[in-house]
Amino acid sequence: MSIATLILGQSGTGKSTSLRNLNPSEVLLIQVVKKPLPFRSADWKPLTKEGGSIVVTDNPQQIMAIMNKSTRPIIVIDDYQYVMANEYMRRSQETGFAKFTEIGRSTWEIFTTAAQLADDKRVYILSHTEESESGKTKIKTIGKMLDEKITLEGMVTICLQTAIINEQHVFMTKNNGHNTVKSPIGLFENEHVENDLNAVDKAICEYYGLTTETNQATEA
Repeated sequence: MSIATLILGQSGTGKSTSLRNLNPSEVLLIQVVKKPLPFRSADWKPLTKEGGSIVVTDNPQQIMAIMNKSTRPIIVIDDYQYVMANEYMRRSQETGFAKFTEIGRSTWEIFTTAAQLADDKRVYILSHTEESESGKTKIKTIGKMLDEKITLEGMVTICLQTAIINEQHVFMTKNNGHNTVKSPIGLFENEHVENDLNAVDKAICEYYGLTTETNQATEA
């Protein structure tokens, strides 16, 4: 069973930037929205048979197929909220609730797939946040119907959230009663850690006793 982790935060608070210290050869980066990475990223190239790391798609079936096929130990889905939002906008002229049910099912399937890969796989799902009616910060979705059926944070064991404290970009590791942050006991010593996904990944591997050997096989 793979380990799926949510990384939540508003735009510009350090989610994508947290990839900066990862080794691209160990990562499959699924960009839901095609855009330049917010750091020097000459080694991050489109995935081909010869190598590369980046695939661009917002299609749920393609995302799951890519995840199942990948030989990389780390999979990152960036801007996940647009998987839901893009589909909703494409179907905005449809009436009725069928589209919400189908979008919700696709999201449930992706999160389920993220947790059912090989034991040494780590999947990081980066997504925007929103405030619920109760005032709690949570993953951004497409409305009440999905939220009433699925608690996406409940489908993962680790959920971190970005914050900017004293001009430093960090991840929150412990719940403050007003968010959905959570992490296993003893995984992180501090309430805040640097927004470094490489360091987070190493901590998770050490905590769960996972191998970090790189599979150098190419994919396409």
